[in-house]
Amino acid sequence: MEINKETAYKGFLLNGFLALVLVIAIFAAMIYCFIMVDSHSSSPIYGVLLMVLFAVCMNGFVKLEPNEAVALLFFGKYRGTFSKDGFYWVNPLLSKKKVSLRARNLNPEPIKVNDKVGNPVLIGMVLVWKLEDTYKALFEIDSQSLAPVGNAGKGSVSRYLSQAFENFVRVQSDAALRQVAGCYAYDNADSADELTLRSSADEINEKLVATLNERLAMAGLHVTEARINYLAYAPEIAAVMLRRQQADAIIAAREKIVDGAVSMVKMALDKLKDEGVVDLDEERKAAMVSNLLVVLCGDEPAQPVVNSGSIY
Repeated sequence: MEINKETAYKGFLLNGFLALVLVIAIFAAMIYCFIMVDSHSSSPIYGVLLMVLFAVCMNGFVKLEPNEAVALLFFGKYRGTFSKDGFYWVNPLLSKKKVSLRARNLNPEPIKVNDKVGNPVLIGMVLVWKLEDTYKALFEIDSQSLAPVGNAGKGSVSRYLSQAFENFVRVQSDAALRQVAGCYAYDNADSADELTLRSSADEINEKLVATLNERLAMAGLHVTEARINYLAYAPEIAAVMLRRQQADAIIAAREKIVDGAVSMVKMALDKLKDEGVVDLDEERKAAMVSNLLVVLCGDEPAQPVVNSGSIY
């Protein structure tokens, strides 16, 4: 990932292996000076100066892996962010804050929200995010409250910074999910064109990504993907909504059964008339239609009664 050119580090930079050779040379010179002091051929001040120089120079080494970056500060003043992977040496007086630019997942627990019509639903999501602007991430949000104190190593600082970013994303994702879920109904059987949480996953996910990026822009964080991975009615209304869904399914099934039965009755009457099998008056047609509808629409198998006499 490329760092913004406006915040990229433009100061002095030296190949780390070349600097390592120079530092080893300083160390060797320091040892030589102390040896000469023992032989009373040199002043100890030279050895002490070289020891201080060696200790300072050792603080200038920077090792970065792919998709890592380090923010450089000179006594509190931001000097830029360096993200080129490899082994380098920079001004040893610069303080360093290493951060990761790699993509990370967040899968929080489902939360209870009210949808557009006020029904409580449980909804959860999974998102993929990464750090995009190191300056905003480090200095626009309070990531120092979780930073270790004392003699914690650089690895500990990086882990605590990562935890601070993840906590920020977790809080903002909770707020964004509540905002988006409140704009849509869980389901709407009356209008097939209305966007709902259950039937419009792609549109809802796009809206969720846009809302998250709007909230996280202040912190230099970017969401590449967000998807709703859990959706259900809250337990207190789940049983009622299940019965409603069952009723809707039964009504839809009955409508299809009635439509098919009417078509079959019409086909039977037309076929009897066209082939001259029997000539029925309106009263007999009505009785036949009633009997056929009972047979075709009933849940239980019909028990026919055979009339051995004339139908007239």
